[in-house]
Amino acid sequence: MPKSSPATPPLDREAKRRLAVIRHVEEVSGNVAMSCRYFGISRQAYSTWYRRCRAEGVEGLRTRSKAPKTSPNATHVEVVGKIIYLRQNYHFGPEKIAMYLKRYHDVTISKSGVWRTARTSGT
Repeated sequence: MPKSSPATPPLDREAKRRLAVIRHVEEVSGNVAMSCRYFGISRQAYSTWYRRCRAEGVEGLRTRSKAPKTSPNATHVEVVGKIIYLRQNYHFGPEKIAMYLKRYHDVTISKSGVWRTARTSGT
């Protein structure tokens, strides 16, 4: 019995719309500008979708994440760990944590930065 490949999830609504626009150009009108005007999209958007469809197939039309791949200004993991440790074990406030990190670890972080870090980490 041959192994079955993992089933790909069905296309989302936006991917189906993108595929419909591409098919409309290819099968119905043959005119990119007219079809883009009809569907209310820019030719640049159509070109991006068409290029992805040619390169990756229908899977290239799926909606992609807009989140950045890196966050260079993020607080370092070690500093976050120290903030969480000080908050949980000594119950220091943001101002005292910022002062402690500056004095003993030579790490400069604002009170608001400490507060945001402590808040998002659930302490």
